[in-house]
Amino acid sequence: MTEQLPVAVVGAGPIGLTTALGLAHYGIPYVLLEEDAVLSSDTKAGTTLSRTLEIWNRYGAVDGILGAALRIDEIGDIDRATNTPRASVQLAELVNDTQFPFVINLPQQKMEPLLAAALPEPVRTQHRMTSFEVRDDRVVLQLETPDGPQELEASYLLACDGGRSRIRDALGVKVVGETLPERYMLIDVVVDLDVDNARDYPYLAYFADKSEWMVLIRQPDNWRFLFPLAPGADAPGDEDLLVKVKQFIGEVDRIELMGSVVYNVHHRVAEQWTRDRKVFLMGDAAHLITPMWALGLNTGALDASNLPWRLAWVLRGWADPSLLDGYEREQRPVAIEGSGEMAEAARKYMSFQRGAVTEDTGAWATAYNRTLLSVRLDVEGVGDWSMVATSAAPPAVRAGDRAPDLVLQSPTGRTSIHDLCRDSFVALYFTDVRRRPEIPVNESPALQHYAVSRWDAPHDSGLRDRALFDPGSVATKRYGVPADSVVLIRPDGHIAAVAPMGTGVAEELYMRVTGREAP
Repeated sequence: MTEQLPVAVVGAGPIGLTTALGLAHYGIPYVLLEEDAVLSSDTKAGTTLSRTLEIWNRYGAVDGILGAALRIDEIGDIDRATNTPRASVQLAELVNDTQFPFVINLPQQKMEPLLAAALPEPVRTQHRMTSFEVRDDRVVLQLETPDGPQELEASYLLACDGGRSRIRDALGVKVVGETLPERYMLIDVVVDLDVDNARDYPYLAYFADKSEWMVLIRQPDNWRFLFPLAPGADAPGDEDLLVKVKQFIGEVDRIELMGSVVYNVHHRVAEQWTRDRKVFLMGDAAHLITPMWALGLNTGALDASNLPWRLAWVLRGWADPSLLDGYEREQRPVAIEGSGEMAEAARKYMSFQRGAVTEDTGAWATAYNRTLLSVRLDVEGVGDWSMVATSAAPPAVRAGDRAPDLVLQSPTGRTSIHDLCRDSFVALYFTDVRRRPEIPVNESPALQHYAVSRWDAPHDSGLRDRALFDPGSVATKRYGVPADSVVLIRPDGHIAAVAPMGTGVAEELYMRVTGREAP
């Protein structure tokens, strides 16, 4: 048997690291290349949303992150002029949707080493890709390394090399959109707002103001402030920065500046994300998004959730190569018209500009949207996708939705729906096990079958090994599908299809998605 060529991932930022974790999770050999000698030490992204935590959990990296981070169950929205709340987002509304009904604050420079530590193979630092060539069955990379020039053969090339992507430029792919005239300034300070200068702000709070809005972020061991700079304005000096901070929070007994950074604000997306089903753009290489509401890094994490399982299925021979086409089809509209437009609406909302989206969708929907659990992908290729939930209560699930992750009882203990689909497609049959429904035996590593019922399967029913007990029908009610329905869930946790139960239905749905029979 021919040895499997590794997948080459270029760029060891959060998206490159997450992508490599995904490849490792599915047992796909990879090489993660980083041209710098060390991972990033700059002051960068600090808030991670629930959907990204789910992705890291699937890839086996979330425990270290949670141990280092600050968990937050409320996002504040405050009118700066009056210092009064406008509409706090209560993330506990999501307890029947996710194992992570909260967001976390952790600076990127502390996040990256934790993601790297979870990798089975280390990052190859000081490895700069100078060129690449796409051949019929591989991509050949030319590298500059500490040991001199090297050539690397890879099965695929994944460009996670940032907004100035050399790979994107080499492909001749244009980026469309705009760079805003204003810039953002991010500063980290040591100040006590919990005891000596107690403010009782939520640990993630957005202060809206016509003249100058601000975001306040409580990091594990300091406070972070984000605010806009006027077009053409110089960055304030250290003393002026501290004065500005106190204009927002008032006088304090002690404050110390730790670091600061100024960066441009973009809404720009690559016109093409793939080439020859061999080279793929991901993260900032594919889309640069205003980092409002933490939509920058977290939108990139959606890319790193969508692509690795597709590569794994194709490399294993479990899917036709056309499965790879779904990556760009599903993720590109999310970046262009979803995250990008949502971030711009948020920016306008913060500064009381026209065009801001201010409609109150209700407590559950607001929390669902602000955590990116609301993303519905165009899984059927018909243009049906969404990023915004608008109903007051959770609606019935449909194709493309991220599957709600509830706890069920298996014959051997507790499990969650996302745990079940961690390594395979999963068909959930919402039915009554007392009637001995025909549930296929689990013989394929690519497709597993489980009955979900408020009746525990009797030991003499023949279903004990593939039945999940749903006390009170909590999961059944949350999914909201008609009785005797099958819900097919992909390995990335998105629903591929919903259909009436019947002999061979799940297998037919699986083949429709992958182009191959389940092995």
